[in-house]
Amino acid sequence: MAEVAEDELKDKELRIPPKVRGWHWWFLVVLNTFFLLSGQSVATLLGRFYYDQGGNSKWMATLVQTVAFPFLIIPLILVNSRFSSSPGAITPSSRRPPSVTTLVPIYFFLGLLIAADNMMYSYGLQFLPVSTYSLICATQLVFNVIFSYFLNSQKFTPFILNSVVLLTFSTALLATNNDDSSDPSGVSKGKYVAGFFCTLGASATYSLILSLMQLTFEKVLKKETFSVVLEMQIYTSIVATSACVIGLFASGDWRTLKGEMDGFGKGRLSYIMTLVWTAVGWQICSVGVVGLIFVVSSLFSNVISTLAMPVVPIFAVIFFHDKMGAVKIMSLLLAIWGFTSYIYQHYLDDSKAKVARAKSNGASDATA
Repeated sequence: MAEVAEDELKDKELRIPPKVRGWHWWFLVVLNTFFLLSGQSVATLLGRFYYDQGGNSKWMATLVQTVAFPFLIIPLILVNSRFSSSPGAITPSSRRPPSVTTLVPIYFFLGLLIAADNMMYSYGLQFLPVSTYSLICATQLVFNVIFSYFLNSQKFTPFILNSVVLLTFSTALLATNNDDSSDPSGVSKGKYVAGFFCTLGASATYSLILSLMQLTFEKVLKKETFSVVLEMQIYTSIVATSACVIGLFASGDWRTLKGEMDGFGKGRLSYIMTLVWTAVGWQICSVGVVGLIFVVSSLFSNVISTLAMPVVPIFAVIFFHDKMGAVKIMSLLLAIWGFTSYIYQHYLDDSKAKVARAKSNGASDATA
């Protein structure tokens, strides 16, 4: 019994508990936040650039969102070899990994959801200006609050409810006050509406995916090493990429790719580099997303993703000359207000936890 207890203690020391806020925790939060914000901003802007320069294949735009997963195999090998070579890194029998028959259906289902979600985002990005697209994506936080409540036992508070209401109003402003002159690509009213609802549907599906991933971490994987983040991203990306490749060939889109590359506004090399760096950007973003789910929660991951919304429109104005009229500015301010409301709730929760720990430590010292 003593040996088993010692093995369990060593196993805990080798791993980074996601809820313990030591420097390891903060390092992972900052690192994954950087991955998410930088990857999402770069990938979104390059995705808009792809369409503006003559790209038209929605299957290709969807494929690049997951196809770069092989880049994650090297860090996965390094992480696994580090822990397997550490003394005492023995997984207790009570923590045996779930069977393949359990994991395969989960990864397959999540992978298909990701592929469908990426396709809806591709439609939205093609038919909407970047600023409008990014602000509509803010509704993913609203959906995530709902899914987190039912799937992850997330509790509602006045500040979280305030965040939901503000972000809902933010999106409603965009839906009811579209100005055709704000669309740099001359997209028709019908396509604008289609892009709006595709992006809205993608936001809801994205939020569901995040909550299901958190549920998988907590109820199925039950591991605290960062390797589960990379494994989750790699295996779901394999399924999503396979679905996109099948769709690319089944739809006949692959026949148009050569002509698309030849007619690309900035040339063939620019076409290839745009797709490559878009793929890398989305993969970096995805690691940040899944990493924050693992370290904190799906809702926190979505809040950080929402933080990128005010950043992307600024770059869109600079690089794509999107117009930031009064309606978009008001929508942007409401989105920022909603984000700040949630962050304040997170601050209150953290302060209460510190007070509770201080009281607990004081009671322990008094008893001793």
